[in-house]
Formats: sequence, C-alpha cells, structure tokens
Amino acid sequence: MIKLCGVRRYEDIEYMNEVLPDYIGMILAEGFRRTVDIDTAEKLAAGLDGRIKKVGVFVDTPPEKVRECARRIGLDVIQLHGSEDISYIAEVKTLGIPLWKSVKVRCSEDIYEAEKSGCDGLLLDSFVPGQIGGTGVSSDWSVIRETKINPPYFLAGGINEDNLAEALEISPNIDISSGIETDGVKDIDKIRRIMKIYKENQHEQG
Repeated sequence: MIKLCGVRRYEDIEYMNEVLPDYIGMILAEGFRRTVDIDTAEKLAAGLDGRIKKVGVFVDTPPEKVRECARRIGLDVIQLHGSEDISYIAEVKTLGIPLWKSVKVRCSEDIYEAEKSGCDGLLLDSFVPGQIGGTGVSSDWSVIRETKINPPYFLAGGINEDNLAEALEISPNIDISSGIETDGVKDIDKIRRIMKIYKENQHEQG
C-alpha cells in the first residue's frame, strides 16, 4: 500500500484522483507547514475519489477535536505523531476507526515499545532531535530490517523516487510527503514517477 501525505490544496486532490494511491494524508494538527483546518479538509475530502482512504494526522490533539475531524471529514484512519500515551490511544480507539502511531526509530526497542500501545499499525519514521511530526529524513533502515515487527507498518521519512525501490524491499507499505514536492508543494510529475515505480514493483512482486 502507498500513502501520499500532506495534501492541502484542491490541486492536490486532482493529482490524487489521477494516480489513485491507497491512502492520502491530511495534517490536521495545528502549527505545521502542511496543516489544513477542518473546514478546508472537509471540502477537500468531498472532492476525493471514493476509492482512496483518508488519513487524518494529529499531534497531541485533544481527543474531542479528533472526534470532530473524524466525523466531519469522514476519516478512514487516524494517525498519531506526538507523545500520545496508552490512555489517550485507548480513548481515541473508542471511535472505532483504525489507529496508526508514528515511531521515531533509533533502535529496535522504540518499535517494541510502540507495539504495546494498542494501535492497529505503526508508521516508522526517523528520529531528529527536537523535531515533532514527520521528518522528511530517512531513518536507519538497517534497524528496521533487523527488527521483527508484528503490527502492519508503513515505512516513512525521506522516501523519494531515488530510494523508493530500496524502501519497498523493506516494507510493501510506504508513506511519502516531501518526496513528491517541489519548493514545498505537491508536484504532479514527481507523483506520477513515484506511482510508476511503486506499481512496477507491485507487478514484479505479484
């Protein structure tokens, strides 16, 4: 599966409808460059092809706001990128929507601890000191290769058309945001090339 994250413009929705990734992600936490407010996200979601699942990305967001976003936008997945603890996760899981947790991977123990959180899946990202949210930097993939991981997981962080084939050797599930952008906005040519590489790999594996 492939998730293209950081969708925030109507043009981005048109791009997604053309290439049909499995998931798109919208940053619904405040204060980030790709943040979209709930009203905009609701309008964007209304124009999205129904075959694409919608992921809402949150960072230590009050559960009541997560609930409102899920209802108004029609989220298919909730993705947590902050310091949410087990009690927070248990509360949000009462929404009955699949829940993914981002992990800043420094060592195998980081992954093992996240597996105990009760989430339905993990998103393995790189660790950058002091940085919250997605990093845009590749993690130490050797750690991920050597770790036996139980939940389904997405590989994230610094993936682009140059290293996508290698990333797919580690995980069939990929999350890309900055790797499909030019000067901070989604680039349809990069998106097309990424999807071509992804689909060719899927065909070879199939």
